[in-house]
Parts: sequence; structure tokens; C-alpha cells
Amino acid sequence: MTDPNIPPPERPEVVHHTTINNSPPRKSGGSWIALLLGGLVVVVIIIAVVVFSNGGVSTPESTDIDVDIDMPRPELPDAPKMPDLPDIPAVEPPAVPQPNPSPGA
Repeated sequence: MTDPNIPPPERPEVVHHTTINNSPPRKSGGSWIALLLGGLVVVVIIIAVVVFSNGGVSTPESTDIDVDIDMPRPELPDAPKMPDLPDIPAVEPPAVPQPNPSPGA
């Protein structure tokens, strides 16, 4: 510690000053959100105009519609005819051979 009774040291005649230039903080990320929201607002306005103006199509004055549809009844074609089979005489099945009996029976 220094003694409070001692006078302060003499200061030199030359005083040096240091200047520090700080750049302002960068702003980022806000412009694309504004662009996105602006685009959405424009799209909603366009949809609202189309919906509320009926898309430029006028509504018909009368909705009474009389429609008469006469269609002929569909008919299926005839099924194909089976061919006539030739007469085949009845044939008896061949005889099945019997197993030989065992020798001890």
C-alpha cells in the first residue's frame, strides 16, 4: 500500500488517448420472416376474393331442372352353345389285379 501522506507522482505532459471503434451489432433473420408473412397475406387475400366473388361465375336464376333420360335396357349376349359330343359306348373299367395271398395263411 502507498502512504496517503505522500503526494501523487507527477504526470507527464504528454497524454495518450486510445480510440476504440465498435461496429454496430448486425441484425439478421428478420427480413425473410417479413417476406414470408407478406406472401401468406397476399395468398389469403387472393383466395378470399375468389371465394366471395364466386370466381366470376354468375349463379343461375332458376334451379328447377327437368331431366328425362331414356336409355335402352342392356341385354346380355347369348351364351355359347356346347358342342354335340359323339356317342361313346360304355366301357367297363379294367380289372385290378389282386395281391397274392401270403404263403402261411
